[in-house]
Amino acid sequence: MLRKLLLLLMLCIIFMTRRSKAAAAPSASQTLIWGPGLETNIFLPARFFFIQTVDSTGRNFTTSPGEKTFEVKITSPTDPYARIWIQILDRNDGSFLVRYRMYASYTDLHVQILLKDKLVGKSPYVLKGAVYHESCDCPEPSGALWEKNMHCPASFSQIESDLSVFPSVDPDHNTHEILKRFGKRHSLCHYTIKNNQVYIKTHGEHVGFRIFMDAFLLSLTRKVKVPDIEFFVNLGDWPLEKRRASEKPSPVFSWCGSNDTQDIVMPTYDLTESVLETMGRVSLDMMSVQGHTGPVWEQKISKAFWRGRDSRKERLELVKLARANPDMLDAAFTNFFFFKHDESLYGPLVKHVSFFDFFKYKYQINVDGTVAAYRLPYLLAGDSAVFKHDSIYYEHFYKQLQPWVHYIPFKADLSDLLEKIQWARDHDEEAKQIALAGQQFARTHLMGDSIFCYYFKLFQKYAELQVTEPKVRDGMELVEHTISMVTQCLISKWFSRDEFGLLSFQMIYNL
Repeated sequence: MLRKLLLLLMLCIIFMTRRSKAAAAPSASQTLIWGPGLETNIFLPARFFFIQTVDSTGRNFTTSPGEKTFEVKITSPTDPYARIWIQILDRNDGSFLVRYRMYASYTDLHVQILLKDKLVGKSPYVLKGAVYHESCDCPEPSGALWEKNMHCPASFSQIESDLSVFPSVDPDHNTHEILKRFGKRHSLCHYTIKNNQVYIKTHGEHVGFRIFMDAFLLSLTRKVKVPDIEFFVNLGDWPLEKRRASEKPSPVFSWCGSNDTQDIVMPTYDLTESVLETMGRVSLDMMSVQGHTGPVWEQKISKAFWRGRDSRKERLELVKLARANPDMLDAAFTNFFFFKHDESLYGPLVKHVSFFDFFKYKYQINVDGTVAAYRLPYLLAGDSAVFKHDSIYYEHFYKQLQPWVHYIPFKADLSDLLEKIQWARDHDEEAKQIALAGQQFARTHLMGDSIFCYYFKLFQKYAELQVTEPKVRDGMELVEHTISMVTQCLISKWFSRDEFGLLSFQMIYNL
């Protein structure tokens, strides 16, 4: 009798174990698929969508089921030789980001997601009609329809704040006033978009950064009819307009804002260029980071980490602090540029570290460079907790960030940084939740579709303020949709990616 009971117990255990394993295995029918890359009218340089692994009981995976779990095939029934580059990025939280870049426009794309030869979710997903390649000059005539197709938000708080300073905009007046005030000492681009054609005249000595703005404006006008607009872009680091709102400031577009200026802020040239060149010339972008977030939280090193250049005095203090507290903070320079006379005090230089290897550490330090540190979007996209320097400088999305929700703040003079690191160590679960909230913010608000929406909304709202007709001024030239070999040579000569994949303009400064 006892033998029979033991046998029955063993059979029950085997049955329950097999049932548990079956439930824990990914389910083709339950797994979730969604994202803009499954919609025909969301027209991006690199399209993307997501896979959330779900088991047969409907429970989401929270750890990776294996990077080779899913297979993705994208085909066009009208073109058996369609060239489409596909990458599946394992986000190590049970979800995957699938991105693809087309080398031509195709019709009726079929997207198949497979799990051991079984179709996943509602595969195949069919993108009906023409699916445009990045170089296709195929603008949607209706801005309102384009915004709807792109699922753009109704407004952006930073745009509303920036434009509130300007009750109206007079392109005729600005043409003379802005050049008079800033044209001799700064590098500017004077743009006019007329009938969806982009025209430019540059002012100043160092105008190489125009290539980023040129490229994005051309990409945007290939996708949607942009309102006629005339505006000036500041190509330098620092925002320019220091007049108060009551002193009739001039509208100048910049990649960075500050608390003591009135510049109109755009997404940084680095983030913008990474959107255009995802799966192209860049290795660091908002999608790549999501597939390279390092070990899971519990296996990360419980120290703060930083690498970079000497572009701010506070960075010298950070390295000094790390030397005195190596058990809490690992910070070192990879290059000296601004404070070369202090290299003996703050050196020696260390070898470059892949940006993706930053995420071996639980805590990431974001401290200003010449202005705001443009690496913040990429740091947030990882799954480490970001410690953000208190700063007068900001990027286009800072207003949406909340301290102690998306990042851990520390004082401008670094006086409380060690205290904040110790807090994170003592409150591991809270620090982990801050890391996850920052990551979710980046995934939601800083992807390519959001960047296109931001620029279009900014131009749309600015155009509504114009009280005189934008004009193609004397000396302006048409920005062509093709990049000449000369330009490509200039790009390779002047610009390179630094050790983190961030852009550097070698002739002017290093980030």
